[in-house]
Amino acid sequence: MSGPARPPGTLHCVPTPIAEGRPIEADLTPPAIATVAAIDYVVAENAKTARAFLKRLPLARPIQAIEIVELNERTRDDAVVAMLDPLLAGRDAALVSEAGCPGVADPGARLVRAAHEAGVPVVPMVGPSALLLALMGSGLDGQRFAFVGYLPTDAEARRRRLHELEQRSRRERETVLFIETPYRNAPMLDALLATLAPSTLLCVAADLTGARHRLATRSVAEWRRAPPVPEKVPTVFLFLAR
Repeated sequence: MSGPARPPGTLHCVPTPIAEGRPIEADLTPPAIATVAAIDYVVAENAKTARAFLKRLPLARPIQAIEIVELNERTRDDAVVAMLDPLLAGRDAALVSEAGCPGVADPGARLVRAAHEAGVPVVPMVGPSALLLALMGSGLDGQRFAFVGYLPTDAEARRRRLHELEQRSRRERETVLFIETPYRNAPMLDALLATLAPSTLLCVAADLTGARHRLATRSVAEWRRAPPVPEKVPTVFLFLAR
């Protein structure tokens, strides 16, 4: 007669640093570091980035002994489900993204959803989130806010989307957050200043926790008089229409 079934392992959602040059202890708690350092199965958006992150931890085994599988936007649904097999066999896993919190603007959400469906415990860890840091430091409404991902790259489609979001922000009294690829920060800022109403509050939150940290909120009218100088660094844009 067989014994009781082995309980599944735990899927740990592990935030990673959002800026270069910071000690790992500045972004993860000691218990989180200890937990991840003991794990031998990692699901990552990019294996190379994950290895660089893991090498900064006091690993319990050689990094070559850690199994790393990639989950990105091209990963098939059946492959995502198969990533749960080690957890169903009792192994713990760490889910990490390129930077910040996995599952937030990140393909790792698919694995988390599959884990819930399979009855695998999910434990999110405390760590850096550029979106929440930007919202915290913006002074904009933190009671009602919406993250809308990336905006269209086509200039006219982007203008229409900004107009729609500004109307929604004014109607719902809701802060709107979005991100952009760093090399497109300049055209995004130009579009914001050209499209939004002068009274709308706009926050530019760049390289948060990094050496080029910049966080400032002004009305669009004020920004137009002294436009910000965009850098090619990760940036969160926020606005609140008034």
